[in-house]
Amino acid sequence: MAWTEAEAQKTANEVLKRAASDNEFRKLLLSDPKAAVAKVDPTPLPPGFKIKAFDNNHANATVVLPDMVTDGELSDAELEQVAGGGGSANRCGGSCAASCVFSSIF
Repeated sequence: MAWTEAEAQKTANEVLKRAASDNEFRKLLLSDPKAAVAKVDPTPLPPGFKIKAFDNNHANATVVLPDMVTDGELSDAELEQVAGGGGSANRCGGSCAASCVFSSIF
């Protein structure tokens, strides 16, 4: 069974809620994010999908850097994404709702 966008958002919200109130779950999320997510929703994450969780430590902002561009130039489609603010369905080609939701949260 694949993740839907609604399921991914619901799971992400529950993960964050539990991490704010359950210290053991928070420790698990920091040390093994996939295991923590599986405690909330057993639906397997897409192959190769990675989750990183960071303790806020009262930071004012956390900045997630984009992937490196390897060929030195953005394609026209990538430029359109930046200029047009392409929606989350476009970020991953619509193939992975979990990727779009979780990458915006973790």
